[in-house]
Amino acid sequence: MFTITDLLFWWEGHCVKYFYTRVKYLDVPALFPLENTNFITPKHPSRPAETLPQPGNEFPVDSRQNPKNMAKAKEGTLLVVDDNRSILSAVQLLMGNYFARVLTLPSPNQLLTTLRCESVDVILLDMNFSAGINTGNEGFYWLQEIHRNYPDIKVVLFTAYADIDLAVRAMRDGAVDFVVKPWDNERLVAALQGAYNLSRSQREVKQLKEIKRELTQEEPMFWGTSPAMMRIREIVEKVAATDANILITGENGTGKEMLAREIHNRSARHRELMVSVDMGALPETLFESELFGHVKGAFTDARADRAGKFEVADRGTLFLDEIGNLPPHLQSKLLTALQSGRIVRVGSNTPVVVDIRLISATNRDLYGMVAEGRFREDLLYRINTIHIDLPPLRQRREDILPLAEGFLRRYAAKYGKPIEGFDSEALRQMEEYPWAGNIRELQHTIEKAVILCDGGAITPSTLLLRPAPAPASAEPGFTTLDEMERSMIARAVERCNGNMTEVARQLGITRQTLYNKIKRYGL
Repeated sequence: MFTITDLLFWWEGHCVKYFYTRVKYLDVPALFPLENTNFITPKHPSRPAETLPQPGNEFPVDSRQNPKNMAKAKEGTLLVVDDNRSILSAVQLLMGNYFARVLTLPSPNQLLTTLRCESVDVILLDMNFSAGINTGNEGFYWLQEIHRNYPDIKVVLFTAYADIDLAVRAMRDGAVDFVVKPWDNERLVAALQGAYNLSRSQREVKQLKEIKRELTQEEPMFWGTSPAMMRIREIVEKVAATDANILITGENGTGKEMLAREIHNRSARHRELMVSVDMGALPETLFESELFGHVKGAFTDARADRAGKFEVADRGTLFLDEIGNLPPHLQSKLLTALQSGRIVRVGSNTPVVVDIRLISATNRDLYGMVAEGRFREDLLYRINTIHIDLPPLRQRREDILPLAEGFLRRYAAKYGKPIEGFDSEALRQMEEYPWAGNIRELQHTIEKAVILCDGGAITPSTLLLRPAPAPASAEPGFTTLDEMERSMIARAVERCNGNMTEVARQLGITRQTLYNKIKRYGL
């Protein structure tokens, strides 16, 4: 006598054999070399003549398949987990037309290990793996493990032992769909593609939320009370509402990007994006693709059209950080785009009109680079309608303690530390410290102090400021005027941290004269 379970197992195997009657002439073992799999070439049942394989066409076309769907670019990764290797091969054959990759596992024991190594979007998960057990509890167990460890992966459950209660429980426990064996091809494709589209949409929404969170949680600009920053604030209030290109200069850590964002937020373009590009980190080979975009097939791995930073920043602000690092042969391409207001994607001949407000920043002396022939003078004038030079923190010492107190409040709340403030010695050391890294160094110092402090007030032992450098030894007497002049220029350059405009002002000479003397003395 046959039991009900034996009949059900026979029916599942019969359905798999019937699926292979649709691909009689396909060398399945060669395409899917799975171990210990015995493929049977069944006799072909009667069916309409138009669906039989024609000579020279080894892949029969299923009349139910939608040609529009077949023409779509394959995307995403599907993982099929089933103990029946024939089913693994059948699903892999079918879904290979819709997914970029179809992975298979004959046992769920390696499921979590596989997910750690592979980027998977959708899992088709069988519900029963042990012989004689058809409760579906194994499938529910692995469904919970997937959701606990990889909540973004979508799961479609797959079983031959289905009823309404099982389907309801599957949806309640987090499966996005439920497919019954023997399956209908269209039903299986629709379920898995729907799961992938859901995964992709949720991933995009998550990315947009992260961007929005970053924009809404950004720190407001700290102006301070120093005369230098008050003058800069007056300039910003006047020029922010215009579309004038702005060049921001200053040492590393002085807050150039924060000032650029403040200008953007005060402008008429504040409802659009400010797109930041670190020119110093941009490889030369990707310059045009990143800034101007590319079309599909323009180069290897260009699998789709892609907009560049100029197009993304259209109607908004484009912030080019470290523009002084741009090589001369790429400066001309940037200048052309800025002058024409048009860009051409790599691999295309069609110009695209862009409307951007440009803000650039650098810690280099662009005027000196122009004199040395390392930066185009016409590009400098194009980006330099308004020039704002941010002073280093050591030149605005009245702002050190207010900045430190603001950072203390932020990081005490972040790390949940009941810190009362700074003791008197810590305040004195911060005021006298040179802060070569400027605001960024101060910020990191306060964060580190908050982490190390157990409560109460922050002391010098938790600030961990580096010792001040030893004073330079007295210089020997000069024997000529040239030696004295050379020494004066070298000290002024060091004192002004390479700001040639300030050096020339302090020495009472023009910039061109200063560059001629620097070249003469080999400084």
